[in-house]
Parts: sequence; C-alpha cells; structure tokens
Amino acid sequence: MRVLITGSSGQIGTNLALALLARGDEVHGLDRRANTWTDEVPTEIVDLVELSRAPASWSPPWQPDCIVHLAAYAKVHELVLEPHKALENIQMAAAALEIARAAGAPIVFGSSREVYGDIHRHVTEEGMADFVVAESPYSASKLAGEALFYSYARCYQLPVLVFRFSNVYGRYDNDAERMERVIPLFLKRIAGGEPIRVFGPNKMLDFTYVDDCVRGVMSGINALTAGKIQTETINVAYGQGSTLFDLVNLLELALDRTADATYEEARVGEVTRYVADISKAKAILGYQPQVPLTSGIRRYVEWWRDQGLLPAN
Repeated sequence: MRVLITGSSGQIGTNLALALLARGDEVHGLDRRANTWTDEVPTEIVDLVELSRAPASWSPPWQPDCIVHLAAYAKVHELVLEPHKALENIQMAAAALEIARAAGAPIVFGSSREVYGDIHRHVTEEGMADFVVAESPYSASKLAGEALFYSYARCYQLPVLVFRFSNVYGRYDNDAERMERVIPLFLKRIAGGEPIRVFGPNKMLDFTYVDDCVRGVMSGINALTAGKIQTETINVAYGQGSTLFDLVNLLELALDRTADATYEEARVGEVTRYVADISKAKAILGYQPQVPLTSGIRRYVEWWRDQGLLPAN
C-alpha cells in the first residue's frame, strides 16, 4: 500500500510512518520541517498553507492508496494566544483534501477530542460535537476541518475517516521547544529538579499511548481502503480518565523524584474533563487499547533514558 502522510515529522506522523514501513508499505511524508527523529521516513518539505492557495502546483510522487492528514498546530493555549494559526489549520486541511480529490484517494483526518468542548459527563460519543461548544480557536479549527472533510465526502464521493484523538503521548514527543506538551514538559522538569505549574490538577483527561493510537489509525486505513467504511467519525483513546494530579504522581514514581509542583486554575480554552467513548472504534475497527497510563508513563520514561535524555538510575 502507498500512504501519503501530512505532518509526517510530528509525533503521531513519525510513529505511524515507521509502523507502515515496517509492514512493507510505501510512505511519502509532507511536512514544513525535516524529521528530527529518523531518516527512514521519506519526507518532502511542503508548506500546506501555501499549497492551499495553489493546490495544482504540487502532485504526489505516485498514486496514493490512502492519505492521512495530521499536519496542524496542536497546542490549544498557543492558538488562544495566536488565533491566526487556527485559520492555518483549516487551510492545511483544505490543501490535503484537494490532494485527495485530485488523486481520487480516500483520506483520514486527525481531529481531536477538543471538538466536544468542556465535557462534564463521564463519556462522549461521536455524535455529540457541535460548533457551539468550541472552547478555543484550536477546537474551532478541528470542527471546521471535520466539516470540510464531510463536505468533500458528499460533493465528490471521497471516502473519509475522521479520528478524534485524545492526549496522545509516547515516543518522539519530547520536542518541548517546538511543542510544549504537558507530559514531556512535566517529565523533563521533574527529572531536572525544576518546578512545574499544573493548570487544573483535577482536570480529567483520557491519555492515549502512541502505540494504541497508531494501531487504531492503521486499522482505519485498512478498513477505508478496503471499502469497509465510507464516511465515519471515530474516537481513538484509551477510554479511561486520569487527572493531572494522577499524572504528576505517576511521573514521580517512574522517575523516583518528588515534583516541585504549583497547582493553579485551568487556563482559558482548555478542556477540563474528557473521557472517550471508544465503543464505536471497538465495534467497527476491532480496536482494543493495550497501554494504560500507569504502564505507558513507565515506557515513556524508559524511552527518554534510552535516548540519553535522562540520567540512568
């Protein structure tokens, strides 16, 4: 199978590309930056925002069997401060869709649990998202992206699959200078004896280990290209919630360090509760997450040690 991945230098993109290559697929990555983790993923430097203005100016190196669109600015609070990046997320989605339309290829969209807004229930199923619950420019950009994907499905009979990811963590997710995600940020600072600020210690989120996420995406690619699904939206997560207070405790245990933590209120635009309903992923894709946060954090810390990023015990 030939798979084109946008955002191939990011965390999910890198892990997905390597998994596809390992099973014998051909992969071509598009990103605005080179992959700093591996040289195994063929990567073409392309700015999808610029491409959205002239989509006919670029074509893939071969006819793709599937396109996976992951490119986006993904830091919620960053887009509160810089909302123009939300518009760029929509432009990147439009560019990816035009590539798919020209190629006649099915396409997967990496959306987010942010589309559900600030949920005060235990679970959320796929039919619940609506623009009126958008908490931030980031969530609005993902809702708009989903709308574009569904419009292309209807207007051009393009097979599309929307995945709503939830707090994916694991390998290739410690580029804190570029993308300050909560788990690598806390890990690095606790390990270094630096203070951390926890915005919303009782914030409950559904943390998803990257291997579970990639397994879900690969199952979706298989189903979409085989014609088993045509237009679907599916949650991919672990299916259980953990608070940020829990997360800090698990990092302390894995690192054998005590965190110098200050607890503050959640910031503007951030979702404070989300636990995914993954019954649809299980029913349609046979998805079964295997890595709870308790073991995922240990795996992640060991990966940091293997990379020489932490002192050995």
